[in-house]
Amino acid sequence: MANQYDYDVLYLGSGHGTFDGAIPLAHSGVKVGIIEEDMIGGTCPNYGCNAKITLDAPVALTREVERLQGVVEGQLSINWTKSEAHKQDVIKGLPGMIGGLLKDSGIDVIHGKGTFKDNHTVLVDGQPKTAEKIVISTGLRPHRLDIPGTELAHDSRAFMSLTKLPKQIAIIGSGYISMEFATIANAAGADVAVLMHGDRALRNFYHPYVAQVVKDLEKRGVKFVKNAGVSSFKKSGDQVEVHYGDDHALTVDWILDATGRMPNVEKIGLDEIGVKYNRHGIEVNDYLQTSVDNIYASGDVIDKAQPKLTPTAIFESTYLSKRFSGQSNDPINYPVIPSVVFTSPRIAKAGLSVEDGKEKGYQIETNYLPDDWYRQVDNETMGDNSLVFDKQHHLVGVTEVSEQAENVINTLLPAIEFKFGPAELGRLVYLFPSIGSSAWAQL
Repeated sequence: MANQYDYDVLYLGSGHGTFDGAIPLAHSGVKVGIIEEDMIGGTCPNYGCNAKITLDAPVALTREVERLQGVVEGQLSINWTKSEAHKQDVIKGLPGMIGGLLKDSGIDVIHGKGTFKDNHTVLVDGQPKTAEKIVISTGLRPHRLDIPGTELAHDSRAFMSLTKLPKQIAIIGSGYISMEFATIANAAGADVAVLMHGDRALRNFYHPYVAQVVKDLEKRGVKFVKNAGVSSFKKSGDQVEVHYGDDHALTVDWILDATGRMPNVEKIGLDEIGVKYNRHGIEVNDYLQTSVDNIYASGDVIDKAQPKLTPTAIFESTYLSKRFSGQSNDPINYPVIPSVVFTSPRIAKAGLSVEDGKEKGYQIETNYLPDDWYRQVDNETMGDNSLVFDKQHHLVGVTEVSEQAENVINTLLPAIEFKFGPAELGRLVYLFPSIGSSAWAQL
């Protein structure tokens, strides 16, 4: 690569859209720099996936004890303050660990806000850093409602940093973050109300399975308000009022604005250098190349059909690593990317959706999971999955709602990705007894 620049490849952002690929790229002899204005590792390790799953673990445990009452004596309760402290213990070393890997790989980490000066130059607090190729991996940030009193609401990062759980919580929105945090807060003892924009939660998941999760949360005391039309937040003593609908008000201790996430494309100089973007993110071609040919994008900041999830960002980052190191000149070829909502029970899916399978006239096999002997081991009383088979009886999609949905999807994923037929399926022997052997038996 050219040596008239400070770096061969310079990344804006240090999340999974960067570091998973930047490390092997640096080991291949490419000179790499990373600009980061916040925590090393980005959202996922610091205030996203890793933090969330740590807070979820006690919820999953209490649910299992609940199902096994009579076999197990006594109820469990979640100590929120200690759960939050445990979460912090789990994640606090991650930025240092990731930063250490970057340093050991010979990567320069430059702390500060990066703004494009031209297509080869990024200013970091006024100081120019130049590169032959630049990768924009600035990720997403929480959306904030544009209504009076919006400053009285909080985002997901603030929720996961609460050392004391508020008694009454209003959650605005009904996507991933809303449903997961409603589950966690309710299980930890908060009174939770979810104010929905429309009439369906988790629109990207199979509605009958979402309905099961919503119904279970309602039984546990979570209130769902459809088509809420939230109009303002107002201070009311030590509490806050959520105004919605024609003339309704809900008084709570704390508000979570979970109305989505937005790409970080503003105020980094994209307009000045001609990088095209829209409200969904940066526009790229099949090589993750932007409208400026030496500038690429990776991770959640991209406008793409694939789910904006950590595994997608990792795949894109490693793809660019291979491209920049000369290992491949092929366009990106995305694999099947699964997704999961960590409610309790979980909802997970991979491949073709049930709805799309029906449209194609494919075979849909639905299983009521508590009928499976293995699910009876811990008294699962709710759960279904739908398997989508093409006309040659290849498994092309699966959606499941259950306590172990994410593990089932991981088990079945290779069959979807590699289009296993009967011969290949017959060669796979899973550990027994296990959820993997139980899931495979359905095929």
